[in-house]
Amino acid sequence: MNTKRVLAIFEKDIKDFFKNTSLIIMPVVPILLAVFYNALFDDFIPLFTIFIIIGMVFAGVTSYCIMIMMAEEKEKNTLRTLMMSPASFLDIIVGKSLVAIVMTISTLLISIVFLDVYHVFNLQTILGSILLLLFFILLGIGIGLFAKSIAATSVYIMPIIFIFGFSPMFDLFGLEEGHFVNVIFDALPVSLLMQASDEGSWMPLILITIWVVVAYLFALFSYQKNKNDD
Repeated sequence: MNTKRVLAIFEKDIKDFFKNTSLIIMPVVPILLAVFYNALFDDFIPLFTIFIIIGMVFAGVTSYCIMIMMAEEKEKNTLRTLMMSPASFLDIIVGKSLVAIVMTISTLLISIVFLDVYHVFNLQTILGSILLLLFFILLGIGIGLFAKSIAATSVYIMPIIFIFGFSPMFDLFGLEEGHFVNVIFDALPVSLLMQASDEGSWMPLILITIWVVVAYLFALFSYQKNKNDD
């Protein structure tokens, strides 16, 4: 990995970020939700609510930010130039991910301060959050490269937010234990992170790691497809 190339990509993307209104708004949404839930529940905030906010940060900030940046490069026909440059796949991923990482960590920390829920962050939750960050970055890169245009990303982001980001909320549907819908949504990354926090178990982290590998393969496939397209 070439540090100068990574920093050059980061410098370009941080400037583009602050020029894009839709990107600036996304980190504000989970913070406002955190303020709202803190006022609503006052003394006790349910665990699933905390992880809905966390899921919103990762899906709405991490994935969406890098998704937009990748789709924008593709739509402006500058992505191919970047791919054909001396920058490696890792250089491009890391450089473009730095903006999303900075915004994610900032948004997450501010949201946690408003929620005042430091107790949920045990060792498993912290390590799981790092894995979740990798998963949503790779997912965003893959979809950003797959999308035909910037406008298309607004269509893709909604299922990501509701399926991946809000997965802990599906337990409220009152389905019987072991129902296939619950089984599916309990196996999604944010739900697994909630399980790791609640149970102090390491198994959810192993499953999140599998999700990270799948997301990496998807991102790599999308990258190679764009690189090889005429």
